[in-house]
Amino acid sequence: MENQLSEVLDNILGLLLLEGSYEIEEQDEGFYVAIETKDAGRLIGARGESLDALQLIINQLMFKRDSKEHKRVILDVSEWRKQKEEDLKRQAQSWVKQVLETGKEMELEPQSPWQRRVIHMVISEMEGVESESVGEGRERHVVIKPTVQKPQRTQKIRKSVGQNI
Repeated sequence: MENQLSEVLDNILGLLLLEGSYEIEEQDEGFYVAIETKDAGRLIGARGESLDALQLIINQLMFKRDSKEHKRVILDVSEWRKQKEEDLKRQAQSWVKQVLETGKEMELEPQSPWQRRVIHMVISEMEGVESESVGEGRERHVVIKPTVQKPQRTQKIRKSVGQNI
């Protein structure tokens, strides 16, 4: 399957007239492809949209070639995705602090599915907050909310101690 992926990458990157190199690393969840090129901006696009589209096309081509043995392909260009993921993790922690301090929910800007997934993962590991994705299509975004804590019911029991005469 790695050879098929290499062939697909050679063809697509060749059609895009990009100079550079790539490395394929097989991981449990799929194949991680690190692409190095001087023209990274063109391949990444605005807010990573071109990179997401290219990744979708490559995954669809690989699925058509071998639907039984298919593994997900994750593309990264000049470590843009890796850096973006680290930035999102840091930002998510900052947003959580803000939500906890104010007690008010926070709506984030629309993001791609993988970016929302990173934020949801960070928030799921933190106490006192929860997150959900709302909206449709390109407007889909994350909302971070303080968790509603149910007040614990306490029961007072009054007993008199002593003799009743």
